[in-house]
Amino acid sequence: MLASAAGIAQNAPMPHAQPSLSSPIVIAHRGASGFRPEHTLAGYELAIDQGANVIEPDLVPTRDDILVARHENEISGTTDVADHPEFATRRTTKTIDGQTGTGWFTEDFTLAELKTLRAKERLPEVRPANATYDGRFEIPTLAEIIALARRRHVAIYPETKHPTYFAKIGHPTDLLLVDQLKVAGWDSPEAPVFLQSFEVANLKRIHRLTKVRLIQLMAGAGAPADGAQPSYAAMTTPAGLREVATYAWGIGPDKAQLWDRDDPTRPSALVADAHAAGLRVHPWTFRAENMFLPARFRHGDDPTAHGDVAAEIDAGLRQGIDGFFTDFPVIGVETRDAYVAERTRAR
Repeated sequence: MLASAAGIAQNAPMPHAQPSLSSPIVIAHRGASGFRPEHTLAGYELAIDQGANVIEPDLVPTRDDILVARHENEISGTTDVADHPEFATRRTTKTIDGQTGTGWFTEDFTLAELKTLRAKERLPEVRPANATYDGRFEIPTLAEIIALARRRHVAIYPETKHPTYFAKIGHPTDLLLVDQLKVAGWDSPEAPVFLQSFEVANLKRIHRLTKVRLIQLMAGAGAPADGAQPSYAAMTTPAGLREVATYAWGIGPDKAQLWDRDDPTRPSALVADAHAAGLRVHPWTFRAENMFLPARFRHGDDPTAHGDVAAEIDAGLRQGIDGFFTDFPVIGVETRDAYVAERTRAR
């Protein structure tokens, strides 16, 4: 599959829609999540070894206000917390951004307590090889991730998770994040940081607190949880994108938004409209398994088998995207490099 990426870049019939605003970057989504349990230092290290430019931690707080990397603050699916009888009474039910769930939540644990847990694969049925690493890795802190990024000379792409919810319960995660970035000396557009959120009001607030590049995340349906905009669809109109550009450096759309809803083989206007507003475009998330791929890129009927994610990434690059999130950085890097080499030869 990797070897096919160069051929795709050389032979794909779709023309370049327009140039990228920035050289395309490969963003390791929660680390090399296709090969290691997500949000572990081992996963981030592997992603860097595979050539990723950027590593992405989703950030949630502990009870003592230390930011740690978990996709969600509910951790029963990504740690062995259920195997710790000393934490059995911490299991509870909460409603977060309108969704009710039962489990164990990071804000109910101190960092010292979380450090006694070990990570596990979130999708063991889809990625059984990853599950062989269950129990080996700790939950990393933002400080540990910053130290790794500095040592390995890559950027970080933190997502501030559920900021309105956490602020309401006394955990000002946006302020904690900005303060920690400033301690690291990262408070300029040139800093190796892209800070992202699905909410709007917190990004506008962060825009007043720091000069690092901000990314407005968008979904294919629904609206920001903070109610600051009526829908993500309204935010992707030319007028909506111009408004986003007043506080953000770029957008992170669902990759499906790159394509026309009625004809998913035809590009939508999103990349061109975002670039016209001066916004970079970093879509999420390119995964190799058939179950995550559009029909035209699948191989066979097994939903867990790998299809042609290289071709899907290449198709996005030919629209002019400025980077992309992927669980498989090695495929992303090879595909991006083949695309850039072809573009260079064509000049």
